[in-house]
Amino acid sequence: MASTPAGTLYRGREGMWSWVAHRITGVLIFFFLFVHVIDTAMVRVSPEAYNAAIGAYQNPIVGLIEVGLVAAVLFHAFNGLRVVLVDFWSQGPRYHRQLSWAVVGLWAALMLPFMWRHLGNVFGGGH
Repeated sequence: MASTPAGTLYRGREGMWSWVAHRITGVLIFFFLFVHVIDTAMVRVSPEAYNAAIGAYQNPIVGLIEVGLVAAVLFHAFNGLRVVLVDFWSQGPRYHRQLSWAVVGLWAALMLPFMWRHLGNVFGGGH
């Protein structure tokens, strides 16, 4: 494995990947919000078109997309808190790697039960 150049904190390590994932999840959340505003605004233009759009969302593919949305929002939120700690806590840079893994751990701890419950509802018609 190549060594990282002196003076870099992130090059190819946890910090860099959390930076990339933070940008990707931010863009995905932005596009979701854009679509959400558009489909919600349809109710003022045509309630029938709004109802048709909402009805189209009641399928398993959208259920899977909802898992992706929750995954993006959770990661983005936890990673945002990590960024705040790294930037504003005097010990943050020292512990950035542990904080990155804590983000992954918290994300997984919340995503797995959510997926179990949500996908059970999507595919099993849960109660």
